[in-house]
Amino acid sequence: MAFTQERFDRLIQKLEVLANKQPHVYKLHVAFLATLGYAYIFLVLAVTLTLLVGIVFLMLNAQSIHASSIKAILFLLALVLVLVRSLWVSFAPPTGLPLQPKDVPNLYSLTNEISSKLQAPRFHHILLTNHFNAGVVQIPRLGLLGWQQNYLILGLPLMLALPPEQFRAVLAHELGHLSGNHSRFSGWIYRQRETWYRIIKGLRESGNEVSWFIFERFLTWYAPFFNAYSFVLARSNEYEADRCAVDLAGEQNAAETLINLEVKARFIERYFWSSIYKQVESEIEPPKMTYTAMQQALSQRLHQEITSIYLMEALTQKTNNADTHPCLADRLKSLEYTSNSQKEAAIFAPIEISAAQEFLGNNLDKLIDYFSQVWREEIAASWRQKYVNHQNSIARFADLNKKSKKQQLTQTEALERAFLTFQFEGEEAAIPLLKEIIQLDAQHASANYLLGQILLKQQNATGIEHIEMAIEQDSSIVIEGCQIIYSFLQKQGKLNEGKLYQKRAENYYDLILKAHQERSDLRENDKFEPHGISDIEVSKLRKKLSCYPHIISAYLFQKSLQYLPEKPLYIIAVKREFSWLEGNSEADNSKLVNSLLEENELPGNVFIFILNNHLNMEKKLKLIPNSMVYDRKSKK
Repeated sequence: MAFTQERFDRLIQKLEVLANKQPHVYKLHVAFLATLGYAYIFLVLAVTLTLLVGIVFLMLNAQSIHASSIKAILFLLALVLVLVRSLWVSFAPPTGLPLQPKDVPNLYSLTNEISSKLQAPRFHHILLTNHFNAGVVQIPRLGLLGWQQNYLILGLPLMLALPPEQFRAVLAHELGHLSGNHSRFSGWIYRQRETWYRIIKGLRESGNEVSWFIFERFLTWYAPFFNAYSFVLARSNEYEADRCAVDLAGEQNAAETLINLEVKARFIERYFWSSIYKQVESEIEPPKMTYTAMQQALSQRLHQEITSIYLMEALTQKTNNADTHPCLADRLKSLEYTSNSQKEAAIFAPIEISAAQEFLGNNLDKLIDYFSQVWREEIAASWRQKYVNHQNSIARFADLNKKSKKQQLTQTEALERAFLTFQFEGEEAAIPLLKEIIQLDAQHASANYLLGQILLKQQNATGIEHIEMAIEQDSSIVIEGCQIIYSFLQKQGKLNEGKLYQKRAENYYDLILKAHQERSDLRENDKFEPHGISDIEVSKLRKKLSCYPHIISAYLFQKSLQYLPEKPLYIIAVKREFSWLEGNSEADNSKLVNSLLEENELPGNVFIFILNNHLNMEKKLKLIPNSMVYDRKSKK
């Protein structure tokens, strides 16, 4: 039975009840599953060794030695070597710039202190990266047998964004995953989840077909089932790690750290890098001191409007089964943190001394220069291309302005001119052009959305009407549009009206999650309907399918949807031909599906699956009008 998202969600819901009512029983189940993986591998090894010893014993007591016995011994010896080698699957270490104790003594002193207080293992390596993140990685030297090598991964942007006391809370959370203070069992399961993912990945990438054949069927069942069963415990481990942060940094500090991380991660991604890439408009080469600019930007107080929007967005998100990490709202609730504007203003106050300054010391300037240079070298080629594109936009803008004086522009040209005007000449110059488009087409989504944003930025409430009109035409901007209106209403002191938009964004986020789950898999009781695709698009698809000699036939149809039905899910069911030697290889099936997805030109979302694995569904598909779009025999 396939482990579908629906089955996964049902199991999680059931296990959450069990974990709350009978935590010891739940943990016993998880422990049994965790040891089952080891038991299977060692059982296969034990059976193989027993057979090997038995054959050798029989040969020693036999009067003659048969060639078949020698072949059997050689085969079993080779199998034992494969099994033993499987236990020592090698893993690539994480990447990053190594930090040595002699260069950053304060950092190593802090990590050792926290490790001791939490009874967590010490780190063999600390790596610095350019990501806004921190994490712990354990690489088992002996595969399933363990002997972990511990890596602490720290992002330079994160260290620049936090004061030392909040960075301490981050480290306490990360080391809390390995802590012996709260739950050694939870920490062990946390490591098992990571180890099994790495084992499966290592086996798949090892190229050893015999090893993968032996373990494939078991691991294909075991890995997703163990993931689901331990999911509740893994999420609980996140809360336990938060409590470790509370123990070492204080409840208030731990909560404020979570808020600061969520907001500044968005600030870096959307605001800071946006301002950096904007320089491509005037500079043919990327800037040299990018991370110096980042340090300056993160040390200052963030603009209140920006923090308000980003924080509201973070608080809108809900905990879901796509990730073991709880949402920000749930984590703050578990810490009994109550939000208010004065507290939040203090969180985003200027940083006098950052964690990077405190713990990287005199090496900080060198490290900033290093990451600036690496980024510059990596981005140089694409930067120059964007510079050329910008120059082309300037030329295009001039052409459209010139053309507009001689004749009326098409709606597409008028919109392009309005956006280019906004880009090159600013908000005021773009307003009359956007209004002209809306006069001709009152429901134009893009024009209404941009005009609405401009008007609200100017504290003009009529912008709400334009954003509402845009949302009505384009549901993909519901959450962002509601956040913009919410921020405006907050500034106007209309808190109750603002909460309505906040709730609307939350409800739509829930709807998106349900729509995503509905589209993530197919079930036997699903209802299907005709594809509704034009003959031209079907012909293009048929031509692509004909290029694959192993495809016998293919069906195209839609899944009947309950959530966001206006966004169709097109399904392509492909029937393959297999040779007797080849078999129904999952790896080959995945390769074919990925290849078809890359070449896909159908509008909307597309789900592709191999029909050979669901032959009972073919009768159902034949009943859908015009569903068969390719048949190799008839060349149709």
